[in-house]
Amino acid sequence: MAAALHSPNSALIGKPNGRLQLATPALVLDIASFDRNVAAMQEHCRRSGLKLRPHAKTHKSATIGRRQIEAGALGVCCAKLGEAEALADSGLDGLLVTSPIVTAQGFARLDALNARVKDLMAVADSEIGVDGFARAARESKRPLKVIVDVDIGLHRTGIAPGEPALKLAKRIVASGLIFVGLQGYAGQLQHVANFEERKTKSLEALKMLGETRDLIVANGIACPIVSGGGTGTYNIDAEAKVFTELQAGSYIFMDKQYNEVTIANGAPLPFETALFVQTTVISANTAGLVTTDAGLKAFATEAGSPLIHSGAPEGASYFFFGDEQGGIFLGDKKMEPGAVVMCSAPHCDPTVNLYDFYHVVEGDTLVDIWPIEARGRSA
Repeated sequence: MAAALHSPNSALIGKPNGRLQLATPALVLDIASFDRNVAAMQEHCRRSGLKLRPHAKTHKSATIGRRQIEAGALGVCCAKLGEAEALADSGLDGLLVTSPIVTAQGFARLDALNARVKDLMAVADSEIGVDGFARAARESKRPLKVIVDVDIGLHRTGIAPGEPALKLAKRIVASGLIFVGLQGYAGQLQHVANFEERKTKSLEALKMLGETRDLIVANGIACPIVSGGGTGTYNIDAEAKVFTELQAGSYIFMDKQYNEVTIANGAPLPFETALFVQTTVISANTAGLVTTDAGLKAFATEAGSPLIHSGAPEGASYFFFGDEQGGIFLGDKKMEPGAVVMCSAPHCDPTVNLYDFYHVVEGDTLVDIWPIEARGRSA
């Protein structure tokens, strides 16, 4: 709560209709929907015999990470060292850094983090990464747990499955590091709209990961962890019987992209939109449109314009009107200056990274303000 003192909205906490009075643009979290999403994914993992290590790159928040762990998660994933450092500063343990580290500075920072985090793991997809981890661990005399990142089709990071991954696992063991398993993420499939297509391609990708695990085990190396998956394949990943833990992240918030993904029978994913950007109409002098205070700087833009959730007439559509301003096409309807509009994010993760706080609401009451500690920690 102390961080809320730095927000212009802190005086509104607990006041009736405080949400409607927020200084905008503001990032708003519907706590009831969020809690249901957390519980639903945790229950899915329990029924499926999987652990959950949700990805904190989605929320970048120690408060949210702590709530996920309290609900049953093993810990959280972090995309970057800076995220892990920020969350560790707030007392979180059970951190997995999911992007390869290859620089001398990175190796030193990871080693320092390993000294203060109870259960830290890092991934490697090259000999450069393994050798750097090994040097840092020898110098500090601190053991480090390492996971091999395997490319299962995204081609963003990861060593090739099969023999190349086995070779890297052997190098980890020979270097005195602790090999603990594999990571595989089919990010290229998370937003495939059709469920059957997504399922077929996902199971094909995970087959490569499972065969790599079996090859490593056949060579006498234990492989207790296989980590990966995402929100778009959460109900497919368990069927492959490859993962031991899921890394889904966006399920807690949802966004325009994930709300377009379907499961069997064309139904939407069973998670609620919990994250919104609240904006205010600031000008209404032209027939058929109004101007808001949430423009290009208020949303991640690569997924298009935001969708209006509430506060505007039916059929209205949002567009970017500049860096600081958005606009709403109204047709023959009208809106007045001061009107409050709620929009869902086109893409939740990079939208979160634009804000310092979550404004946590129950209905129209602002109940808390949570800092986004890892916001901007991209290195």
